[in-house]
Amino acid sequence: MKKVYLETYGCQMNVSDSERVSTVLARDGFEMTEDQDSADVVIINTCSVREKAEQKLYTQVGRIRHSAGQKPVVGVMGCIAQLEGDTLFEKINGVDFVLGTRAVGRVSNAVDAALSGYSGYSDVGEREDGYDWTVADTHRHSPYVAFLPIIEGCNKFCTYCIVPFSRGRERSLPAAEIVRQVNELREGGVSEVHLIGQNVNSYRPNTNAGLEGFEGKSSFSKLLRAVAATGIERIKFTTSFPRDFCDDIVDAIEQNENLCNWVHLPVQSGSDRVLRLMKRGHTIDKYKSKIDRIKSSTRDISLTTDIIVGFPGETEADFLDTIDLFEYCEFDSAYIFKYSPRPGTPAFDMHDTVSSAEKTLRFLELEKVQKRIRESRIQRYLKRTLKVLVEGRSSRTADGLTGHSTCHKVVNFRGPESVLGQIVDVQITELKTNSLFGEVYL
Repeated sequence: MKKVYLETYGCQMNVSDSERVSTVLARDGFEMTEDQDSADVVIINTCSVREKAEQKLYTQVGRIRHSAGQKPVVGVMGCIAQLEGDTLFEKINGVDFVLGTRAVGRVSNAVDAALSGYSGYSDVGEREDGYDWTVADTHRHSPYVAFLPIIEGCNKFCTYCIVPFSRGRERSLPAAEIVRQVNELREGGVSEVHLIGQNVNSYRPNTNAGLEGFEGKSSFSKLLRAVAATGIERIKFTTSFPRDFCDDIVDAIEQNENLCNWVHLPVQSGSDRVLRLMKRGHTIDKYKSKIDRIKSSTRDISLTTDIIVGFPGETEADFLDTIDLFEYCEFDSAYIFKYSPRPGTPAFDMHDTVSSAEKTLRFLELEKVQKRIRESRIQRYLKRTLKVLVEGRSSRTADGLTGHSTCHKVVNFRGPESVLGQIVDVQITELKTNSLFGEVYL
C-alpha cells in the first residue's frame, strides 16, 4: 500500500479540499501518513492569494528533492496548480503532477499515473458531474468541527484578487444536499459546522429544494434557518461579502441560538476612493450601516475583518480614513495585509504608488490601532462565562485543553480529557494576547 503525505496551505476551502482528497485516496487503496519522510507520494495543496504562499511551494519542493533518503513522487494541487497548469513543470524542477481546484475528485488518476512513471501529468479540467462532496469522518481536520462548502468560486472580480481565476465562477451547492450533510454530521457526532465559501452570502442555488417553508430575504438567510432547523449545536459561516450581507442574516442569528454570534465581514479599505479602485462594490456608508445592524443585535456578535494597506493609489488621507473606520467599527480582530501584486489580476498592471517602506509603516500603525481596540473590546469577556467546544489538548500545560467559543474566541483551560468533544461552560479569568483563559464548570 503506497503512502501519501498531504500538506495544506491557505484558506478553509483548501483545508476542505484536502479532506476530500484524503477521503478519495483512502477509498482507492492509498494510506495517508503524517510522516513525510516515509511517504511514497507528497502532495502540496497550494494557495495563490499571497506571494509568500507561492514562495513556500518553491521552497518545499526544493527541500523534498534535496533531502536524504527516498525521493517521493511530488504533486501540486490547489490554486497555484489551477493557475499555472503545465507551466509549473518548467518553473519548478521536480514536480511530477499538477491537479487543479476542480479536479480534486480525480486525484487517484494523477497519483497512479505518476507512480507508473508518467512525469508531467496535468489535470486542470472542470469538476465531474455527480462529484461527491462527502468527507469521511476519519479524514476531517477535527472529529468535532466540520467545514462544509456551500458555494465555490467567485463572480466579484475585485481588482487585487486571483480567486475568480483560480476557483472559477460561483457555483452554489443544492440546499437539500447541504441540509442532508449537516444531518449526517450531527448524527456522526459533529457539534459545529462551518458553512464556507469565498463569499458565502452570495449563495444562489439553482433550485429552492430544501429551502421551502423557511423565511428569508436572501437564499443565504433561508439556508441559515434551514441548517439551524437540523438541530446541530453550532453553526458558523465565513467569508461574508459586504455587498451581499443583509440585515436578515442578523435577524436569523437572533432567532436561532445555534447560529453562532460571529461575523467575518472583510472591508479591505476605509476609503471610498480606494474601494472603487478595488471594485469592491460597496461604500463606507453602506458598510457602516451593516456594522450598525450587527452592533445593535440583541446578541453580542463578535466582528472581524480583512484589510489591505498600501493598495496602488492609496494616499495618506485614504489610510487615515481606514483608521477612522477601525475606530468606528471596533473590530474584535482584523487580518491586516500589505498589498502585494498578484500576476493575472487587474491591479497587477496598476502603478504601485506606495513604497514598500510606507506599506510597512501603515501596516504597523494600523496594527497598533487595532491592538488598542482589541484590548478594549476583549475586556467584556473577563469574568464572563462562555460556552466552549473542547477541540483538543493545549500544548501549554500538561492538563490543558483548548477550544472555541460561539463568538470564535480561542479559550484555554485546565480539565480532564474526558470532556473532549463536549460543549462546556468556562468562566474567563485571564485575557491573553490571542486567546482567553478560564476555569471550567463540570
